[in-house]
Amino acid sequence: MSMHESAEMYLETIYRLGRERSCVRSIDVAEAMHYTKPSVSRAVGLLKRDGYLLVDKDGYLSLTEQGAAVAFKIYERHTVLSAALKALGVDDETAAEDACKIEHVISDKTFSAIKDHLKMRAGTASDE
Repeated sequence: MSMHESAEMYLETIYRLGRERSCVRSIDVAEAMHYTKPSVSRAVGLLKRDGYLLVDKDGYLSLTEQGAAVAFKIYERHTVLSAALKALGVDDETAAEDACKIEHVISDKTFSAIKDHLKMRAGTASDE
């Protein structure tokens, strides 16, 4: 299933926030993404409807298995692509911004090749 970039960004943000703190609420997502509360509320409703997100009675957000899979995929792409760009000499801020753009459009095949290349380079570097 194809997902909009904005939905991927919400899921990635919820995933990342969940790694940093024990509980995530819509207000945390709004602050992290610099979006309005109504925008986040709408997105949360759509993600919940589509089975990517659960919201408990206290308003805490948690990713479903399906949501966590998408979120981890995007998060991994972001971290790997950022690291690859930094290894090429790109400054941290630009690497993060560009990785954020690339992570949504890069094919699984190309991303896998980049990951394999980086692993191979890391193995070669540690052998020297």
